[in-house]
Amino acid sequence: MQGLMRGYIRGVDAVNYRLGRVAMYGIFVLMAILLWSSVSKTFFLPMLWTLEMAQFVMVGYYILGGPYSIQLGANVRMDLLYGEWSIRRKAWFDLITVCFLIFYLSVLLYGAVSSTAYSLGYWKDAPFSYLFGVLIGTEEVGRMERSSSAWRPYMWPIKAVMIVGFFLMLLQCVSELFKDVLRLKGQTI
Repeated sequence: MQGLMRGYIRGVDAVNYRLGRVAMYGIFVLMAILLWSSVSKTFFLPMLWTLEMAQFVMVGYYILGGPYSIQLGANVRMDLLYGEWSIRRKAWFDLITVCFLIFYLSVLLYGAVSSTAYSLGYWKDAPFSYLFGVLIGTEEVGRMERSSSAWRPYMWPIKAVMIVGFFLMLLQCVSELFKDVLRLKGQTI
């Protein structure tokens, strides 16, 4: 069992580390879009797509960087008491709090899947099976949701990024749970 946990930890941590290192460059993409927005408003005609695209890039940067942040322990933590605790006490506290986070991310993932299915024209009550059907070609895409802005981009791509990000955060939280279990058993990670 410990071997399976360690293998899972290695695999998930490797994927999220690599993706996080790539996602962190999204800030430069965001800066370039905002710079172009400023230049185009000052010297040319304002571009319709810049601010909404900046929002989309920010969502991708934040959501895809989330698993990497969890892995590094870079999330906000009340260190007033936590910093003085023993490794075992920290592991117990982290084990309990990561269970709440897993529940929360599961709810967010369900919402992201439902929202993505809606953006592809699905209004029924089985969004997971619908999206799976779209992926394998047994379901058809309906009237796709578009933004209400003047640019009117399709919404499904950013919603799909949210699904991937929440899923990877969920996997990373399970990895952190396994790390806490191993720490409580006296193992080093």
